[in-house]
Amino acid sequence: MTDYADNQHPGNSILIWDSEGVFPTNDGTTLLWRSYDCDGSADVISIPQLVEDNAYRLRSRYLAWIYELGETRIRSKRLVDHLEVHPGFSYWWMTLIAEKCNFAKSPQITDAIRLMAFENWVYGKSVTRVVFKTHNAQLAESVRLLCISLGTAFEWQRMEGDAIIEQRKFMTRLYLTLPNSVQAFVWLLRYLIDRWPLKSVGLREWQKTKGDVCFISYLFNLVPEAAKEGVFESRYWAHLPQDLQRDGCKTNWLHLYVKDAVLPNSRDAAAVVRNFNKREQGKQVHVTLDSFLSIEVVFRTLRDMFRLALVAPKLSKVLSSYSSSSMYLWSLFTEEWLESIYGVTAMSNLLFLNLFESALNSLPEQREGVYLQENQGWEFALIYAWKATGHGQLIGAPHSTVRFWDLRYFFDTRSYSRLSNNDFPMPTQVACNGGAAKSAYKDGGYPQDNLVDVEALRYLHLCHAKVKTSTTPLSKNNVIHLLVLGDYLISNTQLQMNLLLQAVPFLPAGCVVTVKPHPNCPIHQEDYPSLNMRVTMEPIAKLLAECDVAYSSAVTSAAVDAYCAGLPIVSVLDPGTLNLSPLRGCDGALLASTSEELADALITASAFRYDTVAKGKNYFTLDSKLPRWRNLLRGSIL
Repeated sequence: MTDYADNQHPGNSILIWDSEGVFPTNDGTTLLWRSYDCDGSADVISIPQLVEDNAYRLRSRYLAWIYELGETRIRSKRLVDHLEVHPGFSYWWMTLIAEKCNFAKSPQITDAIRLMAFENWVYGKSVTRVVFKTHNAQLAESVRLLCISLGTAFEWQRMEGDAIIEQRKFMTRLYLTLPNSVQAFVWLLRYLIDRWPLKSVGLREWQKTKGDVCFISYLFNLVPEAAKEGVFESRYWAHLPQDLQRDGCKTNWLHLYVKDAVLPNSRDAAAVVRNFNKREQGKQVHVTLDSFLSIEVVFRTLRDMFRLALVAPKLSKVLSSYSSSSMYLWSLFTEEWLESIYGVTAMSNLLFLNLFESALNSLPEQREGVYLQENQGWEFALIYAWKATGHGQLIGAPHSTVRFWDLRYFFDTRSYSRLSNNDFPMPTQVACNGGAAKSAYKDGGYPQDNLVDVEALRYLHLCHAKVKTSTTPLSKNNVIHLLVLGDYLISNTQLQMNLLLQAVPFLPAGCVVTVKPHPNCPIHQEDYPSLNMRVTMEPIAKLLAECDVAYSSAVTSAAVDAYCAGLPIVSVLDPGTLNLSPLRGCDGALLASTSEELADALITASAFRYDTVAKGKNYFTLDSKLPRWRNLLRGSIL
């Protein structure tokens, strides 16, 4: 990419600073791309703050852009129709662009939203020149295209990127240099070798099942002690499987196997599935999606990949030159598009599509199905295959929190009214686990008649959570007992801990810090020698009762445990991404992006107690007897 300097426009210029470091002085206005801290200057604008100030408008606009991209007419056919891979099902819904996973798969969504915020801010202003200091070439190209549409000169001043220490093995580095299509075939071969031990496991029981309600879940997050005894207990579903069984409801379980410490390989997974079926004797039937691997499924997957490869070049050519008000965003998503069409993502998605068709074709007719809803690509393959094979109603169950900026859960409202061939695949109903999730779906324009209330299975422990109930403010001499709740991503955890380290000098002396890491992201005391802390894996309910205030990362749902239990909570506000806190907009939940803000928030929060009834009682629906779930599935019980 070249330098787009234009020194003929030295007048009303702005500087966009894409770094977390100290920004340089500027004669005009400075826009901070990755910071909330404007240092009190009227000439310094925070782009992340502009996003928060215009959140609903920007979210709706981005969702509209995705929708209209799918509706783009190419040779008289919509893009979604060109990507029809099975009758009535468009592969479009499985692409990374349509999935909109801004947690890890699509980090550039943050830049796209911020670009839209910048466009809104600059529109109508007499800006003659934009200077953009960044190391991100794709982002610089998008800003250049936006400036062209605005008639504004543009200059890219390349910055050094963050240093990355290469620690990957040689073979991994070599693999990543291969073309997307070659990577996809290598991935398929490795996947088949790795998962072949699961082939046909539980298949006979599945085909002969007497159950008429099916759960689609992950073979992950199992209770280890129960799994060793051949008893199926999943933290995703709490005691619902046992309750249904006592009520005489026979259930079928289609698992997506995910490696973890309990089941580290496919042979262990196969053994535990066999044990589940042996113990339950038809009352519960368990298989994995990989149980349906076959030469025929592999052949159909390769056939679908070939079809995509045939149609993709003409689509890519049109999309790269497509003219619309927001197509300056396309350069951010070019690599994502190619990965979705030619790469591992494409191969994985199409394999899952054919596996779901095989699994559901061999299953006796089901009255109801329930799946964990996160709106990942495989879920749309499930919805299509479920309906195509003639089963009954299908219920999507968001098992955790529904964050405002987790765009997987939101779609342009026009998607909900276009339900013909190739259009948006929707479940029959969405089972909302509390007032927060239901409000999020309603605010996003989801059809209200399709929403149903159920208990929050993963959070039933909050029924018994107890915290300190004193309403007396802490005196200045009292010691703050701080509970740190870690994140599952190491980058989020490091940001959280480093911010706490910087805030310690501003906190009262003697602060007692208890750290509960995420199971998949350990926090080691020796890494923070200047911080007086205790690391523990004790149950969160016990720790909540011992502390005055909780401190969470920018993303973790553990913050909600503290909030619903009535404990004051402060969360990191990460300037590097959208505000993904599950407590965004919740009354009483505090946010901090700097060490000074964090210290002030912790002192403020620890000086009072919120009333649990006023705070979190409606966030989740909590009732250990599960009357709503039983009512929802009553057709299978009666």
